[in-house]
Amino acid sequence: MIDHSAHAPSARQTNWAGNITFGAKQLHTPASVAELQDIVSGGTAVRALGTGHSFNTVADTHGTLISVAGLPRAIEIDREARTATVSAGLRFGELNATLHQSGFALHNLGSLPHISVAGACATGTHGSGVGNRCLAAAVGALELVTADGGVVSLERGDPDFDGAVVSLGALGVVTRLTLDLVPAFEVQQWVYEALPQEQLLARFDEVMSAAYSVSAFTGWHGGPVDQVWLKQRVADDGPRSAPHRWHGATLAEGPRHPVPGVAAEHCTQQQGAPGPWHARLPHFRLEFTPSNGEELQSEYFVARHDAVAAFEALDRIRQQFSPLLQIGEIRTVAADGLWLSPAQGRDSVAFHFTWVPDTAAVTHAVGAIEEALAPFGARPHWGKVFTTPPGTLRELYDHYADFERLTDRLDPSGTFRNDFLAHHFPRTD
Repeated sequence: MIDHSAHAPSARQTNWAGNITFGAKQLHTPASVAELQDIVSGGTAVRALGTGHSFNTVADTHGTLISVAGLPRAIEIDREARTATVSAGLRFGELNATLHQSGFALHNLGSLPHISVAGACATGTHGSGVGNRCLAAAVGALELVTADGGVVSLERGDPDFDGAVVSLGALGVVTRLTLDLVPAFEVQQWVYEALPQEQLLARFDEVMSAAYSVSAFTGWHGGPVDQVWLKQRVADDGPRSAPHRWHGATLAEGPRHPVPGVAAEHCTQQQGAPGPWHARLPHFRLEFTPSNGEELQSEYFVARHDAVAAFEALDRIRQQFSPLLQIGEIRTVAADGLWLSPAQGRDSVAFHFTWVPDTAAVTHAVGAIEEALAPFGARPHWGKVFTTPPGTLRELYDHYADFERLTDRLDPSGTFRNDFLAHHFPRTD
């Protein structure tokens, strides 16, 4: 069968940030699963492409890129089971309003609603909140096309399931996911400014547990934490007000952007105005379509009980990386059991860094950060800039070898392997 959707990837030569130029010879956008099966089974080097929001080569290939955005759009809500089965190419922003109108919600969301459901889950993307697991933890079942063109369905409890959800695209092309839902809820969002650093360190758990989702933004300049964003579920008795002072920080007098000096018009509504979960949990509005971002990003996860010590270790070397920062963000992620989730097996704190677009300088800074965080077993975000060697990754993940065996079994010919996987999960045979 001839795929008339195939074309040279000139329309998407780079990722969202523009720091990765894809080496693919063709980009396919199949219109059906049958078409997708034909493309996969006829290929020797295949990778799935989401919205291109990763900052490294995890989605790159020298062969064929496949976007599942052209597959039939599906949002099938099972009200009794409280689940939604969705097509993998949907962006969260396309899904959320439908869920809300049906009286349901996802447990959490990332900073941007513009990213694809499958891509976010495959790389362990997350939001914040001491009780909130990563986005992939909501996956209860998935369907994927494997290297031979067959369709495999897995559900929670199956032996391979925990290895297949955060899979970096190594097992096949995901076509559908079933997500756990919760009843729809409303959120109020406040921003506090200039939280004294000593207050954050002395009361870290209290600060990060102060709302349903909490983000602390810092430029790592040695002074107060620039901003703390509190996203609080609206209580049963209605919206509440916020104190003007909180742990030494001051309630912002107007809307704020995480990066100092940038206008806040594209940010989700603040100042305590109640709104639907999907219009408050992300940092940025769906109506704002991000252009190619002039930035790079890195992120590292440590056990939550090591958060203060890790912060202090970073603070000691801040002059080695802060000049390259646009902003840093600190969030919490609850533990899960997914093999390659950066929060697997431990409640975590994620230290996020949004950099200026200088790859060489950022790579050097990242090396210093990784050295500082090494005593805490820091796991990098799979979709961002990092230099952690494969031998170290093997030690950081209890199921690293299990995942290798799973990829060997589901993709013995290496159809979905690329340079990223070959480097981080080298095969010795």
